[in-house]
Amino acid sequence: MNKINGYTEEEAAGLIEYIYTGRNAGKTLSYLFETYGKAHNRAKGSVRNYYYSFLKRTGDERVQKILEGKDLKAGAIVPFTEEETDEMLKKVLHEKSKGMSVRRAIRNISQGDEKLMLRMQNKYRNLLKKQPERVRAAAVEAGVPEEKSFLQRKLEREIDALYERIASDLKEENRRLRAELEKLRSGGKE
Repeated sequence: MNKINGYTEEEAAGLIEYIYTGRNAGKTLSYLFETYGKAHNRAKGSVRNYYYSFLKRTGDERVQKILEGKDLKAGAIVPFTEEETDEMLKKVLHEKSKGMSVRRAIRNISQGDEKLMLRMQNKYRNLLKKQPERVRAAAVEAGVPEEKSFLQRKLEREIDALYERIASDLKEENRRLRAELEKLRSGGKE
């Protein structure tokens, strides 16, 4: 069984044909990765990663043969410079300080440019995960409240829910006691 990066040649050819046909039908790559993944028991991200690594194997004759006649290509990855990263981070944190979600903040900053929005969203998520100290430093520098971790937000939600349950129980107890008091005031008569 001849494999190309983990897929058999038949699987690779099938994926490429699926993507080629889908793109010609106006489908987005994201949609195609997801639907192909579901149909073949693979994760969407795994299909996406395979597709892009496949397109980069230009020196492999088998790959060239499968791609022949199909105008499929992967754009060059344009990494953020350190300055662009810092600027993007400050802008996102500033927008978030106005009460916006990260997604809304990035949409505003990217001015609706879908590709830039996706790049920024991925970069921001990556910074939160791999460089939280950089995010904290940028927040302090920009005078913006520090980003809360997932666990902090979860704990806050659980505390809020606990308060709500306690308040609800107290309201019910208060209602019951008032009814009892009213009964006693009226001499036990209803």
